[in-house]
Amino acid sequence: MTQLPKSVTVAEKRMEDGLHSFRAIAFLVLWYFFSGCTLFLNKYILSYLNGDPTVLGASQMIMTTICGFVQLYLPCGMYKQPTHRSKRPPNFYIHMCLVGCTRFITVLLGLISLNYVAVSFTETIKSSAPIFTVFISKLLLGEQTSILVSLSLVPIMVGLALCSSNEISFNLPGFIAALATNFTECLQNVYSKMLISGDKFKYTPAELQYYTSLASIIIQIPVSLVLVDIKYAVSNTSLYLLLMFILNGVFFHFQSITAYVLMDYISPVTYSVANTVKRAFLIWMSIILFGNSITLLSGLGTVIVIAGVVIYNKVKQYDINRQSNIEFDKVLLTSPFKIRTI
Repeated sequence: MTQLPKSVTVAEKRMEDGLHSFRAIAFLVLWYFFSGCTLFLNKYILSYLNGDPTVLGASQMIMTTICGFVQLYLPCGMYKQPTHRSKRPPNFYIHMCLVGCTRFITVLLGLISLNYVAVSFTETIKSSAPIFTVFISKLLLGEQTSILVSLSLVPIMVGLALCSSNEISFNLPGFIAALATNFTECLQNVYSKMLISGDKFKYTPAELQYYTSLASIIIQIPVSLVLVDIKYAVSNTSLYLLLMFILNGVFFHFQSITAYVLMDYISPVTYSVANTVKRAFLIWMSIILFGNSITLLSGLGTVIVIAGVVIYNKVKQYDINRQSNIEFDKVLLTSPFKIRTI
């Protein structure tokens, strides 16, 4: 009996397993936890301590660069150090600079939007992220998404929009910043997925974390000098505010690196769906923590999001099985050994 050719790489097999892996679920939970800590501490610093968005963004990048450097040598169980891999490609630092630029822009625009509008409004705008991801994945990765999978994203996005519809307070600068954040975040995620799942050279989560943060800081220095009154910022930064900046930076680091680790297990579209569910969860947390009223639409939106995720998982699994059957049929047709029918 001949052995069928091995056409699935380790990365593809891991991505196929997706959230069926215990480690993937563990990192998903950690990602949700640290995202919540970062988001609400962002809002606390900006709205209650009157912190500057640019200074907050800079502190996040500085802390995640320091923590990322440590994790280059001490993975802390986040990932396995590659023992044998090819030499770094010539465009290694170019890739890092590109991701660093998108990280900086995403963080800065996200903080600007939080400064103008409520958390829930920002998350409502970001509910369109799965569709952005579908188009960007097709453009950068050549990843084809079936019509059924695309349609299954609709209830997820609609559900998230309903979750926060009672809190929408429109503000044009906040709206533009939130929309731009959505696009740059999707672009960053898909591009990072392309690097972390490479065949010839596979970037580690710590490399993506450290080098992109370092590139982001280099870009951020001239921007900070233009946008921030340094003397005023220093004189108005109390010890408590400084500690909050540091703590926020640590949370942001773990939010980012757990996201990079998770990307190695799932496709960009599945990651975007998980991100959308995370946003629905954070909207509910904002309602609870800030004492906002819970409405019928919030509850209905949550139910629709959950139903949409179930539908997406079923459709995605159907797509994987169908594709596997097609590949298997191709192997049989090209095999010199034909199956005889009786």
